[in-house]
Amino acid sequence: MKKHNFYAGPSILPQYTIENTIAALKDFAGMGLSLMEISHRSKQFVAVVDEAVALFKELLNIPEGYSVIFVGGGASLQFSMVPYNILNKKAAYLNTGEWATKAIKEAKLFGEVNVVASSEDKQFNYIPRGYKVPTDVDYFHITTNNTIYGTEILEDLEVGVPLVADMSSDIFSRVIDVSKYAIIYGGAQKNLAPAGVTFAIIKDDILGKVERAIPTMLKYSTHISKESMFNTPPVVPIYAALQTLKWLKDSGGVAAMEKENKRKAALLYGEIDRNPLFRATVPAPEDRSRMNVCFVMNEGYEHLEKEFNDYATEQGMIGIKGHRSVGGFRASLYNALPYTSVEALVETMQAFEKMKK
Repeated sequence: MKKHNFYAGPSILPQYTIENTIAALKDFAGMGLSLMEISHRSKQFVAVVDEAVALFKELLNIPEGYSVIFVGGGASLQFSMVPYNILNKKAAYLNTGEWATKAIKEAKLFGEVNVVASSEDKQFNYIPRGYKVPTDVDYFHITTNNTIYGTEILEDLEVGVPLVADMSSDIFSRVIDVSKYAIIYGGAQKNLAPAGVTFAIIKDDILGKVERAIPTMLKYSTHISKESMFNTPPVVPIYAALQTLKWLKDSGGVAAMEKENKRKAALLYGEIDRNPLFRATVPAPEDRSRMNVCFVMNEGYEHLEKEFNDYATEQGMIGIKGHRSVGGFRASLYNALPYTSVEALVETMQAFEKMKK
């Protein structure tokens, strides 16, 4: 039976990425050595990093004056690295979920934090609007996609201050205007690579303005000046990321991904809204994530939750159980997930509906 991978992260990767990485683990660049055992400073691996950075810039149309780095620690380390490097006195944050909440907690260690709006009052099931970002803050931080609760900011905001975005789970899923951001960062284990590497896109002139001393490893300029080679980087995930970037380019680039992601999300949300057994946890269509579709059993059918999860798993739907804090179901539709997998999930929901009517 074919398995359909809806895991939220680590998650599905292109077969191109998996197969090429497996080959490199056996023999990297014709060296007769595994990718796992070569020097990160070898010319062959330096070429991998250089090409990955170049493809980042090409695929996202990153303008001059920005650097791309690869570091460890996951997006969670960026929660503190961002304020460490650019919060001088005060920052503004938008709270749209668990990861934004954690980022806010870390930022408070470095200065005053103004939470301009929050959707916590309705269990983070909407994107706040109508708020004002103070003009006297060092930056405004957003989490563009809420993996746990299923909301997404689907536009590049105009806020009048440096904009910082955690794009861990929706990078490369839609066209973005990088020039509107001061920093974009994210863990790679959703749309890019296996867990273990974190990317950061940094506007160079945002740095060097804080008064505090910054530890060497937590200073963005350290990694920029050494081209991600200050210490040993996560070699295998970076190589895998390069393969995904190549696959993205060969698949038509980010615009093509966005078109397909809209198509996949429309199919699944359409079935959720039609099927009397289910309901989406995010009521407003404009707030619904294209990457993480969250839904639950509809009123009167709550007792069928475990039964549907078991049935769907038997049909090859892997990883659709919702986050423990929400319950229900979550289908992650990352770039590498084919449209046919979404069709299979929809057919499973329809078959279950017929069984219970």
